[in-house]
Amino acid sequence: MDVGIGLPTTIPGVQAAQILDWARRAESRGFSSLGTIDRIVYANYDPLIALAAAAAVTERIALATTILIAPYRANAVLLAKQAAAVDHLSGGRLVLGMAVGGRPDDYEASGVPFNTRGRRFDAMLDDMRRVWAGESFGHAGRIGPEPPHGRPTVMIGGSVDAAFRRAAGFDGWIMGGGTPDMFKQGAEQLQEASRAAGHDTAPRTMALAYYALGDRAQEAAEAYLLDYYGFLGEYAGQVADSAATDPATVRGYVDAFAAAGCGELVLFPCDPDPAQVDLLADALA
Repeated sequence: MDVGIGLPTTIPGVQAAQILDWARRAESRGFSSLGTIDRIVYANYDPLIALAAAAAVTERIALATTILIAPYRANAVLLAKQAAAVDHLSGGRLVLGMAVGGRPDDYEASGVPFNTRGRRFDAMLDDMRRVWAGESFGHAGRIGPEPPHGRPTVMIGGSVDAAFRRAAGFDGWIMGGGTPDMFKQGAEQLQEASRAAGHDTAPRTMALAYYALGDRAQEAAEAYLLDYYGFLGEYAGQVADSAATDPATVRGYVDAFAAAGCGELVLFPCDPDPAQVDLLADALA
């Protein structure tokens, strides 16, 4: 199983220099990808903009939106162009994870209806395919730039039947949070959807977890996760409690997700200090 690391782009107070240093360190320490998560009504960086910045200071590491919430970005053609641009600038390193999300305030802020997001997402995926396939949209022809490998790698998040159906039509599925047992159950649903779609090869899978290491690990995990997931009420405490705050727990998560058949686990930080990259790499050594 590959192990990726999240960028600290949603942690309040993170500075641009920390994000760039983080990206450089993550590549030098051998992580498989740099991940980003997404929302609007929060003081976070936009995922694609953050990954474009990371692309400028790295050469090999994959750049993953895990996930980007597509339907509140009302213009699918523009989103496809932006994703193609990051993919082109990075030499084909973009892994475009997308889902519908579940926060009504993000949709309200975007001026996009919340209750039609699933149907809108399906229509957006069709439009994005057309862009990446090079269809003509006017006098100049295709909408570019052309992705190096035809289109970005596309992963779909979500836990409902429609999410697995969408994932089977692209490259694979991301579990946005949960236990290894939950991942295993979701992966089985993905396999069923993939077989129903007539695919012989196993789809790609990814999962996410949180970590903080060092002297203030528990403090950092609680401060960040109780705030970021505060809209969930008491469940925010469960998210905070699930963060790996010591090397043994980190290794336990990695081993458990690997045993569940996960292809890549992306560990997201709760502390924006770039030293967290080295702490995580050392814990996994």
